[in-house]
Amino acid sequence: MPAITLVGAQWGDEGKGKATDLVGNRVDYVVRYQGGNNAGHTVVIGDQKYALHLLPSGILSPDVVPVIANGVVIDPAVLFEELRGLRERGVSTERLLVSANAHMIMPYHRALDKVTERFLGKGRIGTTGRGIGPTYADKISRTGIRVQDMFDPKILRQKLELALNDKNQVLTKVFNRRGVELDQVFDEYMGYADELRPFVADTSLELNRALDAGKTVYLEGSQGTLLDIDHGTYPFVTSSSPTAGGACSGAGLGPTRITKVVGIVKAYTTRVGSGPFPTELHDEWGDWLRQKGGEYGVTTGRNRRCGWFDAPIARYATRINGITDFFLTKLDVLSGLERIPVCVGYEANGTRHDEIPMTQTDFHHAVPVYEYLDGWNEDISHARSFEELPKTAQAYVRTLEEMAGAPVSAIGVGPGRDQTLELRSLV
Repeated sequence: MPAITLVGAQWGDEGKGKATDLVGNRVDYVVRYQGGNNAGHTVVIGDQKYALHLLPSGILSPDVVPVIANGVVIDPAVLFEELRGLRERGVSTERLLVSANAHMIMPYHRALDKVTERFLGKGRIGTTGRGIGPTYADKISRTGIRVQDMFDPKILRQKLELALNDKNQVLTKVFNRRGVELDQVFDEYMGYADELRPFVADTSLELNRALDAGKTVYLEGSQGTLLDIDHGTYPFVTSSSPTAGGACSGAGLGPTRITKVVGIVKAYTTRVGSGPFPTELHDEWGDWLRQKGGEYGVTTGRNRRCGWFDAPIARYATRINGITDFFLTKLDVLSGLERIPVCVGYEANGTRHDEIPMTQTDFHHAVPVYEYLDGWNEDISHARSFEELPKTAQAYVRTLEEMAGAPVSAIGVGPGRDQTLELRSLV
C-alpha cells in the first residue's frame, strides 16, 4: 500500500492541516517528518478550531495513528502542553508514537536562537526563537540529545556536560548572557522521561511494517518548499527539509515507498519571516488579502506577508518534489475581485526569467511579470462541487493548474472540514 507525502508548495502556511484532516479517515498513519514547534496547522471541525504546533494533524482522527518521526525536533514541554490541551477537549492522545531517534530541543538551544537572531540585526533570518535551528545544528555536528537519551541518566548527563561546556562559553563570553545550569536541565528532562516513555517507539520499523501489512501512511511536512534548507531561498529558510525527499530520511522510509506527492498551494501567496518575495504587496491589496484570508501565523501570531499567485514558484515546487496532485486552498478569499493578477515570470537586471533565477541576487531583485485573469463576485464558500463554482473561478483553477504543471485534485473554499471540493482522490 502507498505512502503519500504532503508538502507545502510555497513558503509554508498553505493549509496543510486542512488537507491532512480531509484524508484522515482514509489513512492509517499520519506522520510528521520534520520541523518542530516553529510551525503550526489549523484544523476546523464543525465549530471547533484546533491549532496544532508539534502534533500531526491526524491526531484529531480517532482511527489514525499519529507519529512524530525521527526528523522532527521536540520541545517536550510544548509536546506535553499540547497533549494536555487536546485531552481537556476530549481528544484521545493514546495512539501517538514518538521516534526514539528524534532530537530534543534544550533550554540552551532556545537561548542561543533568540540571542543570535538579535545579534544579526538587519540580517536576521526571522526565526521563531524556539530553538529549532540550533537543535538541528547540534544534530549535524553530532552533539545533539535524542529522545532515547532521556532513558539513560548516565548518558544524558554526559551529553549535557559536553554540550554545556561549549554552549555556556558562547552564552557568557560572546553574548554576555547567563549560562545554563547543568543540574537544572538534567532534572527537568529526567522529569519528562516517564511521561514520554509510553509513546516512544522505533517508528521507522513501525511504518515499514504497516506498509507491508497493506496500511496507508500519510507523511505530513511542515513549512514549505521555498523554506527547504537545500532548495529554498537560503539563508532565509528553515533548518530541515520539508520537501518530499526530506520525508524519506525524516520518517525512515525508502523513496520507492512513496507513490503520491500532494502539493498544498494557496490561490495567492504568503510568507512569514525575512527573505525575497517577488509578488509581495505593500499596499491596500496586501492588507485586503491579509484581513480576508486571516493571514496571521498559527504559532507566532505574526502578520504574514501577502502577494498574488506566483506560477514559477509553483512549477519549481512541482519539479523539486515530483508533485503528482495539487490541493489549492483559500480560493474563496479571492471572491470579489474584478481581475486577479498572476505572476508568470520575472524581470531581473534586464533579463526575463520564466523560472526562479539561479542566484539569490537576481531573485532578490526580481520584479514580477503579471497576467490578469477574470475574477468573480459570487460567494463560493457554499459550493460543494467544481461545477458549482462560477465559470471564471473554474477558469482560474484550470489556468493555475496548467502553469504549475500538475493537476489540481482538491480545492478549499473555506476553513471548514466540509468546505473542500475533491476532484480526484488524494489517497
